[in-house]
Amino acid sequence: MKKQIAIAALSLGLISLGSNWVSAQNSEHASLSVNIILADVISIDVGTAVSGGAIDFNYANTADYNSSKNITVPNSLVINSSKNFDVKVKSEGANFVSGANIIPVDVLQVKAISGGSLMGTMNEVTLSTIDQLLVSNASSGAKQSLNIAYSISAEKASKVLLGKPKGTYTQTVTYTATAL
Repeated sequence: MKKQIAIAALSLGLISLGSNWVSAQNSEHASLSVNIILADVISIDVGTAVSGGAIDFNYANTADYNSSKNITVPNSLVINSSKNFDVKVKSEGANFVSGANIIPVDVLQVKAISGGSLMGTMNEVTLSTIDQLLVSNASSGAKQSLNIAYSISAEKASKVLLGKPKGTYTQTVTYTATAL
């Protein structure tokens, strides 16, 4: 029994000395690994001009039907993307609608124009129900703004709009940003 007590005491003594020896080996420095974990993101800010907005082309007299109409919306879209991207545009239906009356969406031209902070190849398209490339290979970045111009030519106004019943014709136009 004395032997067991002596072995236990000796063991505790060695453990105690060993712990002190290890403690003496500690440094005044400590380190850890810091990780930054990135995910690809792409978004169109909800507060952009296009989000929930409306554009009105008013045709009130003969002069209106015989001239082109252009409306430019600065900062139409504000896009955040971690990769280069494309912006596409399409209408949700084939026609502008007012009750039972319709006007084909191809009366409207949509054009990406310079002046915003977004950089890429700017295009002009005739609106349709098929996604069309409005901006190609736009550079990645945060809070990039895109200006968009909408137009109806004098020819379309006089040949397509003139003679339609009065009313407000409406169609939803959708923009999509897609990472490359």
